[in-house]
Amino acid sequence: MLSFLLVRLYTGILPTAEYGEVSIVLSWMVFFNVVLSYGMETAFFRFYSAEEDKQNVIATSTISIFWSSIGFLFAALIFRNTLANWAEVDAQYITYSVWILVLDALVLVPFSKLRANQRPMVYAAIKIGNVVINMLLNFFFLIYLPKLAAANPNSVWDNLYVENFQIAYIFIANLLASLATFVVLSPNYLYLGRKFDPVLWKKMMKYGLPILVAGLAFAVNEHFDKILLGYLLPENLAKSEVGAYSACYKLGLFMVLFATAFRLGIEPFFFSHAKNENAPQTYAVITKYFVIFGSLILLGVIVFADVLKFLLLDNKSYWEAMKVVPLIILANFFLGIYNNLSVWYKLTDQTKIGAYISIVGAIVTLVLNYILIPKYSYYGSAIATISAYGSMMLISYILGNKYYPIPYDMNKIGAYLGISILFSAISFYGFRENYFVGIPLLLAFIYFVYHNEKNTIKGIMNRK
Repeated sequence: MLSFLLVRLYTGILPTAEYGEVSIVLSWMVFFNVVLSYGMETAFFRFYSAEEDKQNVIATSTISIFWSSIGFLFAALIFRNTLANWAEVDAQYITYSVWILVLDALVLVPFSKLRANQRPMVYAAIKIGNVVINMLLNFFFLIYLPKLAAANPNSVWDNLYVENFQIAYIFIANLLASLATFVVLSPNYLYLGRKFDPVLWKKMMKYGLPILVAGLAFAVNEHFDKILLGYLLPENLAKSEVGAYSACYKLGLFMVLFATAFRLGIEPFFFSHAKNENAPQTYAVITKYFVIFGSLILLGVIVFADVLKFLLLDNKSYWEAMKVVPLIILANFFLGIYNNLSVWYKLTDQTKIGAYISIVGAIVTLVLNYILIPKYSYYGSAIATISAYGSMMLISYILGNKYYPIPYDMNKIGAYLGISILFSAISFYGFRENYFVGIPLLLAFIYFVYHNEKNTIKGIMNRK
């Protein structure tokens, strides 16, 4: 939520074209982020829960990530001008991005260890610290530094300030925040306690490489639309369209926050409870309540989308892309459901099937973007995104029933999902900004949930 403030800051200071350039660089960073982790995070959880020598898992994964990151650092810095030409951005942004990517990769295993050891408070404190540092530095560089430089000529502030350097300052703030996070977690590299185990590493790579493929496909689904908009639209419109689309895309943040927090906690839980006799029933209940809360968020955010835009987008030139908001929120909801359904291929060590599913989603994304962007611009990208995640969700459910049957309550799940989508469409496309319709629809849905789940709700409330 703190990063939510940065979007308002950027859209208030940067024209849509410059924010579009930032969005394109960040989109490319996601791809390299996936490459630098190469499925090691999920492999870490799988083997950390299965192996008796847990220190061996920690040491092997840490050493692997360290040397691959160092290799990437040197190669990327050598070819930074080539990468800049490829992405059509300034080379200095590539330099900052490379260092950010490497520092973020180096803390991947330490963060995973905190999650596996069930230390959420420490994990949250470091993550929040990173965001707070990033946010404060952004406010300093973009708002206060120009004022200090103007008020104090020939001072250290004046020497530090560079005019028309806003985009670079954004990356510098991110870099310093990543560096601070690495410093906090760097002791993990000093006390590994074991040496690199090549036999274990081969097993982890065999498990993790399909996750890499799935991660790249996910990056295509989530971020390649911004890159394609930059290539497929006329040059004079491309970056402005990317900027407006990327800013309104951020209104999906509420669903992303919920789904991400849920995934961070539930992934270690799935592995640790896999051997329990009633594990499938537990997974089914968890997924049902994920859908309930996700449906409430979907409907709530869409009903109040035009209120939330004032909090997020100070510049009205960005509002033109608001029509994509319901599609993006629903797409992220589908992705969250897919992540819950994907438990079957992770527990049965069939991660390659997960990669195939993600590839299908990526193909849907690429094909629909190429077809729809020239005619519908970013609205075509939103349609492609929801189509990709929807298809992945359905395929995972069908295959999961075959390989690892879980007794999902599809009647209730379907009812909650279907009614929330229907009410959202009525509110946004039929009675947008008419809260005499939107709020009653939201209250009616809340009552519907309570009516169906009242016994469970009462049981929770009656616990001492």
